[in-house]
Amino acid sequence: MKPIYLLGAIPFIGIVGGSVFASKVDAIVLGMPFLMFWHVIWLGIASVLMLIIYKFDPANEEEQE
Repeated sequence: MKPIYLLGAIPFIGIVGGSVFASKVDAIVLGMPFLMFWHVIWLGIASVLMLIIYKFDPANEEEQE
């Protein structure tokens, strides 16, 4: 397994691990309960991390002719 793939574990840890703490907050952020806001933010972070994994994975390089 390539070390770059370990970036894929960060969103899992952020969503699952952070949900334990975020569920105790009773704030409203951008009209959403904080737990929903937490998940939306991590969805964006996960998308950026998957883009980074895609760009740096050598298996995705195009052949040079």
